[in-house]
Amino acid sequence: MTAALVAGLLAGYGIAVPVGAVATYLVSLTARTSLRTGVCAALGIATADGLYALLAALGGSALATALRPVFGPLRWASAVLLLALAARGAVTAVRQYRGRRSTARTEPPPPSPTRAYLGLLGITLLNPITVIYFTALVLGTRATDPVRPLEQGVFVVAAFLASASWQLLLAGGGALLGRALTGGRGRLVTAVVSSGVITVLAVRMMLPA
Repeated sequence: MTAALVAGLLAGYGIAVPVGAVATYLVSLTARTSLRTGVCAALGIATADGLYALLAALGGSALATALRPVFGPLRWASAVLLLALAARGAVTAVRQYRGRRSTARTEPPPPSPTRAYLGLLGITLLNPITVIYFTALVLGTRATDPVRPLEQGVFVVAAFLASASWQLLLAGGGALLGRALTGGRGRLVTAVVSSGVITVLAVRMMLPA
């Protein structure tokens, strides 16, 4: 049981800690909106990681084999969606900066916490790297020692909690960043830089490995 708990924690942190396009977007979204919205978005990412951990634990190699034919289209869909988010973020930031003297009615409403949760959940689910990562870990464990259903459950919950704790840490950092950059120019710079980073990472996803 302890081994499954430790394995799940390590697996969750292993997939969550490397900062990619989704994590960059999470920090930027929280900085532009609120901590509540960022927390919901972070839980959306963690939910996707937990679902993929569950599918990997239940499906094993069969799931990895089924995903192999659609790995390319999923990667392209994820990259295109991230590019759209990057473009939207940059355009919105520029418009808000140019219209600082306009009334607040001209500014688009921020995404609701529910929309942020569903949006980040969908983006993360489009990433097949996650399920392949968890499948490899589960198969490696099964090769050395059979895994009981209870241990599988502990592994999945631990992976979710690990991912959630890291994503919440990123959301907290985004909230602090938002408070520090209260000026229009500061928000413009961070939004444009974030969009640029997301664009670069999305383009790298479309390049052949």
